Amino acid sequence: MAEDKRGPSLVGRQRETELLTAALTQARGGAGGSAVLLRGDAGVGKSTLLAWAEREARERGFTVLRAVGTEAETDFAFGALHQALWSLLRRSCALSAHQREALESALGVRAGTPSGFAVGTAALALLDEAVQSSPVLLLLDDLHWIDSSSATVFAFLRRRCAELPLVIVGASRPDGPAAQTWADGPVDVEALSRADATLLLGTCYPELAATTTDRVLEEAAGNPLALVELPRQLVDGQRRGIVPLPDRLPLGRNLERMFAERLGSVTPEAGRLLLMGALATGTDFGGRVWLGAVGGDDVRDTLERIEADGLARLDADGRLVFRHPLVRTAVISAASDSARREAHRALADSLAPDDPRRLVHEASAALFPEEGLAHRLQEVGRGLAGRGGDAEGALLLERAAALSPDPADRARRLTWAAVMAARGGQLRHTAALVEELKAGPVPPDVAPLFAYAVVYADQSHHIDFESSAALLPGVLDTLTAQGADIFGGLVEQVYFKLLLAATYTDDPWAWRALERHRENVSEAGRLCLRAWTDPGSGVAEELRAVTEDMTQEQEAGAAWLLLWTASALDRPEVDLWQRSTGLHGYATQGSVAKAKCHRDYLLGHWDQAAVCRREAEIAEELGYHCNALMFRQYYAHFLAGRGDEAGLREIERAIRPTATRARMRFVLDRLTHLRGLAALAHGRYEEAYAIFSELAPPGRPPSGPPWYHALVFDLVTAAVHTGRREEARARVAAGRAEGSAEISGRHAFLLAAAAALAAEDEDADAAYHATYAVPGAEQWVFDLARLRLAHGSWLRRRHRPGAREALRAAHHVFRRLGADPWARRCEEELRAAGDPVAPPSGGAAPNASGLTGQELRIARLAATGLSNKEIGQLLQLSPRTVGAHLYKVFPKLGITSRAALALALGGD
Repeated sequence: MAEDKRGPSLVGRQRETELLTAALTQARGGAGGSAVLLRGDAGVGKSTLLAWAEREARERGFTVLRAVGTEAETDFAFGALHQALWSLLRRSCALSAHQREALESALGVRAGTPSGFAVGTAALALLDEAVQSSPVLLLLDDLHWIDSSSATVFAFLRRRCAELPLVIVGASRPDGPAAQTWADGPVDVEALSRADATLLLGTCYPELAATTTDRVLEEAAGNPLALVELPRQLVDGQRRGIVPLPDRLPLGRNLERMFAERLGSVTPEAGRLLLMGALATGTDFGGRVWLGAVGGDDVRDTLERIEADGLARLDADGRLVFRHPLVRTAVISAASDSARREAHRALADSLAPDDPRRLVHEASAALFPEEGLAHRLQEVGRGLAGRGGDAEGALLLERAAALSPDPADRARRLTWAAVMAARGGQLRHTAALVEELKAGPVPPDVAPLFAYAVVYADQSHHIDFESSAALLPGVLDTLTAQGADIFGGLVEQVYFKLLLAATYTDDPWAWRALERHRENVSEAGRLCLRAWTDPGSGVAEELRAVTEDMTQEQEAGAAWLLLWTASALDRPEVDLWQRSTGLHGYATQGSVAKAKCHRDYLLGHWDQAAVCRREAEIAEELGYHCNALMFRQYYAHFLAGRGDEAGLREIERAIRPTATRARMRFVLDRLTHLRGLAALAHGRYEEAYAIFSELAPPGRPPSGPPWYHALVFDLVTAAVHTGRREEARARVAAGRAEGSAEISGRHAFLLAAAAALAAEDEDADAAYHATYAVPGAEQWVFDLARLRLAHGSWLRRRHRPGAREALRAAHHVFRRLGADPWARRCEEELRAAGDPVAPPSGGAAPNASGLTGQELRIARLAATGLSNKEIGQLLQLSPRTVGAHLYKVFPKLGITSRAALALALGGD
């Protein structure tokens, strides 16, 4: 890249710079934050784009934070987060005590064990404080080398950056994990066109001969770094076309080889210094700490030669900063095994005995297995896991396993690594470790832990529940025997996994084992079992009491059980999902996110449906295939409520075959119910009745999981509209007899709503008003709107007052939810009542005031000329969703094309 006095001057990156400019403009203008991932091969110019974004942001008054991932630091929990947030730590006094403790513990300011995802919420709170004075740009370079704990926090921030004037821009290679999971629709930074490559080459090397230019252009293949670096390898005569060029020049993917060849000419002292700098870890690993270990009196001269060669430089803090990540990689790749071990030993000797980095360097320097070193790695790894760094702890346990002389100790450590990797979000790696362990004997003393790892991988990765019923009852028997090793509370986790399998598959063996061991688990475990088997026995109030009495540490350990209990009862008013966000390990994020998706559906936050679908994509890429299936099942609820039968069929095609293979009755029955709900939306009552009757045949009282009790409103609606009023009343009576209303507030509302629909004419109006008076009725936005539609229709047909008010209220809700078939039913009823449906603006001239916040943001971005894909990348939406929003925007603004957007929004 060429440079001007202000910084890097970009060539051929108009698309990328326009997208970054739009993101900065949006945040600066108060329209919310966004996240952009730049994805491309090494040397393609991602870091230069980040530098350009930093310069632009500073000129606009942004606070700029930056973190750079390095291959040597992937084992250190929260290392990259330390880089990014260290300059803001002085603002931590504005955080709550719990948040400050979590953040400062993660960053090493104080001793302590941050409780998992509390670090993410604390980081978000810190950024919220920072943006009070100026918008913030967070730059994350080399995401493919950022440690897992930091990456998870950054992903958490990315999913919530729209709430703040915060722009997050990351850069990753295409094969890095962030390229699939960090952002929705990465921006591919591609090779330069021939014209742009020619311009860049001519700017950097104006003296280059035409023949040399053509050769470099051909070999560089549009890679900007290669365009800049390749001519540097040529002698002056070759550049001017006087001396013949070599037969072969390095290509784009061979840049590391190019640097390796350059490294061949450095002195041994420079090579040793470069290798130690490449292997050094930590933000404070520099200066005298390791430079002194190089030896010799000419260190400064060596550094000057290294800088003159364009390989690296020493920054103000004494750290060796490489010209490009490829230089660091090439230095390590070019070194022999013995040289790398020697460098690791020197680095280890320069660190304090209690510094965990010393241990890592000692392990890397080891040539033969060594039990003492393996044991120390194991202890440090478990300590990392206790501080929320499960993924990093798993890496250290694997290193410990590799250094274990005894095969049994190796298997023990690999078993722990498998469990830690699963908890740390590395499920694919867990599955691989489990397969490796299956190839040999597993010591009996860790057999329960190994069985847990097998089930974890089978349930979450393979979507297979056979091993759950086959292995977990025996594991519970072993763990609950007198004097047994409980592996740090494994009984509760095994119990939950078995309960999950029983809930999903209705396996009778699993239910029996759960009942047999109910007295061996905590109150939270027993409560969860009752919620799914006997929900009307006061479970709801006990859940509230249990959570109120729990300490934060207890709640963190029981998060899965409590969230699953609340889900069984349709208790979104219990803010467990929100509280658990700050109190659990990373593996629980999926449970928290699923609980929030279900909550958003129940409470009418249907604008969050896209988040549910995006969570499914993230889970799929991470290997949590069961979570992905469940997220899609929850997303199907939004589709069914909106009457989107095409979308619902698409979801069914995606998940029903897998759910059938895994015998997931939970999912299969829900999909059947949702087909019936969609049929109701379109007024196909006979079809809906037939579908619902598959789940609850006439004459059978409601039983089984709590959600079966919640079917009563839909069943009665279909029955009443098909002339089966007596059956409808019988279903209401059965629900009352079974205590359905005692399960939760939502169940009480749905039973009351069903009773109103089935009531005799003389009792109906009073029954409708009694339903409105059910405590918390206003929470159930969609169900309440359906009740108002039914009530309004009943009033209109009997020429009673109040019909229009009820229908208008329902119509407003359905329009807001995007439930168009239900909205059209309201419109038909309103017209029949002599009330023509007015446009949203009340007949005034079209303007932006009728747009929702999301629609306005999309309209403003579209008015700048951005495509649907580019808008989606900024707002983390799919292009299809952006198009759907614009489809609604155009009629609201009274326009028919994108070209008219700027004029229509001119006064907004």
